[in-house]
Amino acid sequence: MTRAERAFAVGFCGGSGIAYGLRFVSVLLEAGHRVHLTATNASLRVIRHEAGIEIDLAKPDLAALFPAALRQKLATHDLVAVEAAPSSGSAKIEATVLIPCSMGTLARIAHGFSSNLVERMADVAIKEGRPLLVVPRETPLSVIHLENMLKLARAGAILLPAMPGFYTRPETVQEMVDFVVGKALDRLGIEHALFRRWSTPTVEPRVGSVSPWNEGEDCP
Repeated sequence: MTRAERAFAVGFCGGSGIAYGLRFVSVLLEAGHRVHLTATNASLRVIRHEAGIEIDLAKPDLAALFPAALRQKLATHDLVAVEAAPSSGSAKIEATVLIPCSMGTLARIAHGFSSNLVERMADVAIKEGRPLLVVPRETPLSVIHLENMLKLARAGAILLPAMPGFYTRPETVQEMVDFVVGKALDRLGIEHALFRRWSTPTVEPRVGSVSPWNEGEDCP
């Protein structure tokens, strides 16, 4: 497998924001990468509710969520498939991404539980020292949530909360989705053009204005 063609394990969890996951996988496949995809039972219900896609909860066809032209490099796995490639440390998986990630799944991973394939492939990423990128989607955050995220961060995981930026002046929900997905791709070193990158403004600050770095200390 060449550097241009990389393999990623992706898990959809039950948190709100399935649009992030669907878009993320689509972009990876469009770029020619291989994707091993699995989804929790709760995420299937989120797909129904948020994406308006009818999906069989007993026998979900995850591949059908994507255009036929993109499915050649997509491998889908049952949640209980302990034999699936992402569950093994010897599989050549570049990185594991949970997008979106529920607080329940995050908590179980932070405490070493591996009761399904999503949790197992995250556990494998941590033990093998491979990138584990987690996109939590919850607000407000409790002390328990924060402590679990800190625990994962200390174990080497990348915590990338679904927080769209507004300096790109988004006009659609899709643009806000693309911002978060683009930030995730950045952390994995994948080129994209999902949002306009920040550059230094050409307008000079007004003479005598308060520096934004001072947080008001220079105010009269």
